[in-house]
Amino acid sequence: MGPRAAPLLPLLLALLGRPDPGRAESCDLQPVTGESPIALSYTTSTVPRGCVSSGSLGTDHEVHVLSVKWSKAPTVLLTVSVTPGADACGRSPVLVLLCARCFANITSRCPQLLIHTDAHLISGTTAEPPKASSEEELLNWAQSTYGGITSYSELLDPRWVQLRLGEDASSPPNCIPQNHFNAMLHLETEVFFHGVKSCSHGDTQSTRAAHIIHLQPEPSSLITEVNLSLSCPENHVSNQILILQSRANLTWSLSFKKCNIQVMASGNYKIMTIFPTLLPGELLPDTEQDLIAKAFEKNYSTIASYSAIPATTRISMEIQENKAAKKVTEMITPMTRLTPTPELQPHQLLLLLKPWTCTDETMEITIIKSHLKVIKDLDIKDITLRDINCQAEKNATHFMLKSPLSHCGTLLGGRGYANNELLIKLSKGTELQDIRVAFQCEIPRELFLRLFPTAAFEVPQTELEVNKEAFLQASMMWDDHPADLQLKDCWLVAPGREPVLLVQDGEAHDVGVAVLEGPPSSHGRKIWRFRFTYAVPEGGRIPFSATLKCKAGLQNNTNFEKVLEVTVKDTWRPPNSRGLGLAAVLGITFGAFLIGALLTAGLWCIYSRTPGFQHGASLGEQQHQPQHRQHPEHPLLHQQHGLTPPGPPKPAQPLANGLGDPPRCH
Repeated sequence: MGPRAAPLLPLLLALLGRPDPGRAESCDLQPVTGESPIALSYTTSTVPRGCVSSGSLGTDHEVHVLSVKWSKAPTVLLTVSVTPGADACGRSPVLVLLCARCFANITSRCPQLLIHTDAHLISGTTAEPPKASSEEELLNWAQSTYGGITSYSELLDPRWVQLRLGEDASSPPNCIPQNHFNAMLHLETEVFFHGVKSCSHGDTQSTRAAHIIHLQPEPSSLITEVNLSLSCPENHVSNQILILQSRANLTWSLSFKKCNIQVMASGNYKIMTIFPTLLPGELLPDTEQDLIAKAFEKNYSTIASYSAIPATTRISMEIQENKAAKKVTEMITPMTRLTPTPELQPHQLLLLLKPWTCTDETMEITIIKSHLKVIKDLDIKDITLRDINCQAEKNATHFMLKSPLSHCGTLLGGRGYANNELLIKLSKGTELQDIRVAFQCEIPRELFLRLFPTAAFEVPQTELEVNKEAFLQASMMWDDHPADLQLKDCWLVAPGREPVLLVQDGEAHDVGVAVLEGPPSSHGRKIWRFRFTYAVPEGGRIPFSATLKCKAGLQNNTNFEKVLEVTVKDTWRPPNSRGLGLAAVLGITFGAFLIGALLTAGLWCIYSRTPGFQHGASLGEQQHQPQHRQHPEHPLLHQQHGLTPPGPPKPAQPLANGLGDPPRCH
């Protein structure tokens, strides 16, 4: 019975919704010792060792001590941000940073911050290093120097640190370090994770791979949502899956950059960059072997990465390039993994800062002058590209240079990179020195949209004029079979109006659109151009802004979208031929009434000043007035001429003012 029942076990587990752990027997997860397939970091406030105390309350300073350790040689710039507490920067704070092998950038809104560090500061600030090499010596030095310690935190592989100032009178009087210390009240950090494991199914040649993140359960954790940012290399294949294991009542908020990957998650999840609506997850197993079996069950026979990390609110994950491509990159920019030397050289600093950015058309260099202060005893006079005519502009704070990729000696290499050199003129006293720094600028593999006012396609703008021709260019760099990349559609979207489809499958879709012939493709760059007119119906409301949205895609259904926000400019509006509105009619009526009233008053004044009109005129004055033929049989005739029928004469009555003059018109 036992042997016969064994084949029924997988069927029974399938009916129960659980993976068969036997599928994972051939996969023995092992720590990755070589080049890691991913780079993963997460935020936390739990440090390996730390403590707080109230010992600094009776002193002139609050003192925060950070001791940074690295499991590998640091390759990034450590950023430390010191933010004011409830009492702002009332007391002069002190930061003690022990980080002998790193470059650091320390920022704070407290101008009186005192810094002691052995790190190489990018800001160029001089700081006396702490006289200590161990935890005990470091704390003793801080205690003896300032009379008290506010907090101490040991950090392992940090990417950035945010330190919040403030003291707590309820803290212990002495700072005694404890393991696995929760520093939530004063510190948050993002740390690199170096415990990645991997394995593959022994009898398969499949390239389908799974990345698993196992969020370790913590009963006291109040976390309800995790934000995960995932970026992928340019040549990322779509036959991979991301498995996210956590508590069932946790929500995953995902942001993808250049990634086409399947997702399987515990609890609910939403993909913010594609479909931000909340999607239901599924119940996933909570053990290492069962998660591997689940991946194998979905026909992903390689566990490219397995990461078990503590509960966190933010995770950053980057799927690395394959080793061959990475080796080429490292040959071109070997300084990205340079171990800092005691004195930072100019070329080391620039390769660390990487002040260059590229689009598919331009290269831009922006160097903050304050970052150059770390280069001791040297003054930078000038910066150019390989072509010395391409000189950087400079102001009080920056060096800036922008040029087309076709100028200034820029060379376009394969795999979407532009190569050039920075030529730096230095002076040390009266001695001049030239330094060349070769660099490689990555051209993003993404769709670019640019709006132009004329068919010359020279100076892009972000204004769309109503009832006037506009010219739109969509472009993208694609080295791998450029012919496979096609423009699928472009839309014009304005608030309060139906979206207008301008172009579909490379053809004009609207009567006001014309597809133009673009320049020939070069270096794998494809360009599409067309003109259109944004017409607003007569009497229609003109919006303040509009959106141009285009999509390009490959034959394998990989799509690239780009949105360009523009402001709408009303330079000409067609005449309004509709009938008058109620307000206009009322205005005209009132105006006519007012004019009539003024004319009547004027005529009355004129007639009232005419002799003989007054009832008090003498008989002699009446005899000199023109006499009309009397027609007693027609009294109406007399009324029409302003006269009364003949009758007995009446004695003249004096005017009310006792004068013979008629009333005056004012």
